[in-house]
Amino acid sequence: MIDKYKLDKVLMKVEKPARYIGMEQNSIKKDLSKAAVKFVFSFPDVYEVGMSHLGMHILYNLINKEADMVCERVFAPWVDMEEQMRSEKLPLFTLESKEEVRNFDFLGFTLQYEMSYTNILNILDLSGIPILSRDRKEGDTIVVAGGPCAYNPEPLWQFIDIFVIGEGEEVTLELLDLYKEHKKEGFGRKAFLVDAARRIQGVYVPSLYTEIYNDDGTVRGRMKLIDDIPEIIEKRMIRDLDTMFSPESMIVPYLETVHDRVSMEIFRGCTHGCRFCQAGMIYRPIREKSVDRLLELSEKLVESTGYETISLSSLSSCDYSQLQMLVSSLLEKHSDKKVGVSLPSLRLNSVSMEVLKEIEKVRKSGLTFAPEAGSQRLRDVINKGVSEEDLETAVTMAFKEGWSRVKLYFMIGLPTETDEDVMGIKRLTYLVKDLFFNRPKEERIGNFQVTASASCFVPKPFTPFQWHGQATEEEFKSRIKLVKDSIRDNKVTFNYHDPKTSYLEAVVARGDRKVSDAILKAWENGCRFDGWSEHLKYDIWLAAFEAAGIDGSFYANRQRSLDEIFPWDFISPGPSKSYLLREYKKALEGDTTRDCRLGCTGCGISDCAMWGVFN
Repeated sequence: MIDKYKLDKVLMKVEKPARYIGMEQNSIKKDLSKAAVKFVFSFPDVYEVGMSHLGMHILYNLINKEADMVCERVFAPWVDMEEQMRSEKLPLFTLESKEEVRNFDFLGFTLQYEMSYTNILNILDLSGIPILSRDRKEGDTIVVAGGPCAYNPEPLWQFIDIFVIGEGEEVTLELLDLYKEHKKEGFGRKAFLVDAARRIQGVYVPSLYTEIYNDDGTVRGRMKLIDDIPEIIEKRMIRDLDTMFSPESMIVPYLETVHDRVSMEIFRGCTHGCRFCQAGMIYRPIREKSVDRLLELSEKLVESTGYETISLSSLSSCDYSQLQMLVSSLLEKHSDKKVGVSLPSLRLNSVSMEVLKEIEKVRKSGLTFAPEAGSQRLRDVINKGVSEEDLETAVTMAFKEGWSRVKLYFMIGLPTETDEDVMGIKRLTYLVKDLFFNRPKEERIGNFQVTASASCFVPKPFTPFQWHGQATEEEFKSRIKLVKDSIRDNKVTFNYHDPKTSYLEAVVARGDRKVSDAILKAWENGCRFDGWSEHLKYDIWLAAFEAAGIDGSFYANRQRSLDEIFPWDFISPGPSKSYLLREYKKALEGDTTRDCRLGCTGCGISDCAMWGVFN
């Protein structure tokens, strides 16, 4: 356990000590001396962000329900806390027991976005765990990582002992049970890693493989260094969401977090097939929780947290097959406590007037829609499947019911994009404004505001656009300027992401093992919290690329040949590479036909027409 005197001294000098004290409502503290396996969960960002992550609450409660296992938490210390910890030589500690992280058997990271990777190295260093997996000895903490970014694990291959590919509820316990077995028998670290790779589906141990390159820097192939480990890593997937583990309580932070509410997952997967969306590909097929199960969970979650809002979480919550029944039932069940329901975003062609009416019974907040592209032509290219008429219908219904604040999400830099497509962002935003003010004055309710937010498109692995090069920084800036300079209305706000951050994200997301050297160099030279604009050190990243001997544009901006082997091709996410390539070609040809027009809600994999397309 760390020195309490030093901790108290440090906490007196930082901005938000509540980030580090633990003891929140519904947190769990166990006797570490009685635990057969000790696991630390880390979201590699600041406390307020990490505590809003549903996956953390799931795994935290899942592991802690096992009598002989313990799970505690650690987040990335903010810059003021890091400075004090290094000054006082205070090692990184868990929130629950204030035990040093390096004294746990496992440290598990969730990889939600690439710009958190330097924080991972910082957490390892502050914990006293060797940065490089090859330097870890017997008794050192085993470093695990999972989450969506683990679908291209190679940029982190030097730092992570085990990657978990796919959904983690089942595989995590299998991994910890295997470790417990090895610990009992007295087997060593290497034997455990090899056994995990051999016996557990979805486990990837990068040190057991080597990557081979062509003279032009592209990947030629991979070679196993150990017999009887898989060539292809198959993702893990939960088949029945009703019987899977779901938390019945959530830790309630002392601080205001990104999402101060009950977050309740209603289904996984997506049937829409948007060609830019990695999550929509890797989480297929769609699987729902039943209304009865969700009502049961909601009662326990509201009771245990005291939150006044239930957020229905999924990739596209309006596509839940029984959404109206679910929303009505939730509001009725919790009417005495004035608990509201929120939908994170609304799919334009799925908005139900009845659902909106139900939601407004308790409280009315802003509405968020994601047209993604400014023109119908470009929406067809990305297979978005919504029209301008859908937007008009959705916002007209919302205005009629009293909503007055609307957010629209777009992407800039999509494949085949033209200036006309980009200017469609302004046109659609002004259309929303006109739909509000063209209503009779007596029917305009509230203070109208429309916000258009544009992100810079990053072509991600396991999407049809994985072959496509990212737009350059100059192209992004030119297109952003087109929209920004054209908006002259105080009722209309235009926000946009920094192209520099998106470029770095693309390099890492599309990178191979060589990129890991650049991540290490960037961290060594002071990069932390790269996803926070005020902390991004872009020049240091560029210098890190140069020091590592890599060209960032080779990964981010280069158009990939159709027969190229990708660094992530050894992972099987569900959709086959041939399927993704067909979709890419269709996008470039303007072909809007879909392989499957059937909803796949409720079907098993063996019956799923869409799954058959992938295999």
